[in-house]
Amino acid sequence: MRFDKEKSAGYLANHMARLFAQGLQERIAPLGIVPGQFPALLALWEKDGITQKELVARLDIEQATMANTLTRMERDGLIRRSKHPSDARAQQIWLTVKAKRIRDRAYDAADAVNARALSGLAEEERALFVGFMRRVIAALQKPD
Repeated sequence: MRFDKEKSAGYLANHMARLFAQGLQERIAPLGIVPGQFPALLALWEKDGITQKELVARLDIEQATMANTLTRMERDGLIRRSKHPSDARAQQIWLTVKAKRIRDRAYDAADAVNARALSGLAEEERALFVGFMRRVIAALQKPD
């Protein structure tokens, strides 16, 4: 039996993720952000002032990847860092005014990509699809 990429959930999920990222990139580039920054921004728009460690845990992203992303975001004027008041080893990550101003347009961009991607599904199918994705993610997050 040979591997069939068209029947592989992993292959198809990866392909779909790349297409989502391309669509998002087109829409958020005018805002001065890139898809790799988007998950961190989403987390910070939900709760500003969290630590890098908290971001890593929330986003399931490697520490080194998050450090590089935050360095770029700081360079691009999207975040600033400050010493944590009770943990000398940690820094809090804060959104800048620039990042706060683009939030609604970034949400609109993500909504547009999602609407396009799910346009071939009925409303009930959309809910099922998203629910299935959440269950797959939960299964993959469980320790072996």
